Amino acid sequence: MRVTVIGCSGSFAGPEGAASSYLIEHEDAAGRTWRVLLDLGSGAFGPLQKVLDPASLDAVVISHLHPDHYLDLTGLEVFWAYNERCDLPQLPLYAPADLPAKLRAIQGRSCDVPDGVQAVPFAHRTLVDGEPFSIGPITFAPRPVIHPVETYGFRITADDEVLVYSGDCDECATLDELAEGCDLFLCEAGYIEGRDDRFTGIHLTGRRAGLTADRAGARRLVLTHIPAWTNPAVPLAEARAVYPGPIELAAPMAILEVAAQRQLQ
Repeated sequence: MRVTVIGCSGSFAGPEGAASSYLIEHEDAAGRTWRVLLDLGSGAFGPLQKVLDPASLDAVVISHLHPDHYLDLTGLEVFWAYNERCDLPQLPLYAPADLPAKLRAIQGRSCDVPDGVQAVPFAHRTLVDGEPFSIGPITFAPRPVIHPVETYGFRITADDEVLVYSGDCDECATLDELAEGCDLFLCEAGYIEGRDDRFTGIHLTGRRAGLTADRAGARRLVLTHIPAWTNPAVPLAEARAVYPGPIELAAPMAILEVAAQRQLQ
């Protein structure tokens, strides 16, 4: 399984890159590569087009309905609805139940059909706690995590490889369960100790991300969702102080190989 970081800036698009978006790819036994986009936050649809033709996507999964994780679906909808290709099927879109209403409100519409076309571009599917779903050889197991809105973390498996994505959240038992023994833990660290102590139930710090990874026995930790006003060296140092395994920072257009690290362990 391969993850390409399309955007990883926390809470809003930063000067060096877009907000949260990750392209997951995995080849099945027949040699077909499946492509699933995990989140598509503000500013992410532009750089996504540098990586692939969006028409080659098999599905999109949205962790929660804050703009830095879903807002550029508006661009993808335009791309899908008005594309010169007339053979594009509905694109499966897994998200919290309120997403269709959010998109209608942003576009100023009363229905899911874009102006001037006849079909709904997205096949909306609602995330449900504990109900896994598969897209080709890739299986997603969603679990709710602590955040101000309905938010899911995911345990993502393909063959014997395990990727865990925290979504946006604070420390919680569910996140520990999701991350248990995973090969790669893609975990947000939007806050830092001391500076952001007045906020609770919103984001992890580098320290809390590291503690979660350590408790869960994660084999590798990648910190993401660090906002532009934060020096990324700070959450990185916090995590390194409490987690003994390999740690790195997500960066725009970085490619993370989930299986490679497992083979080195």
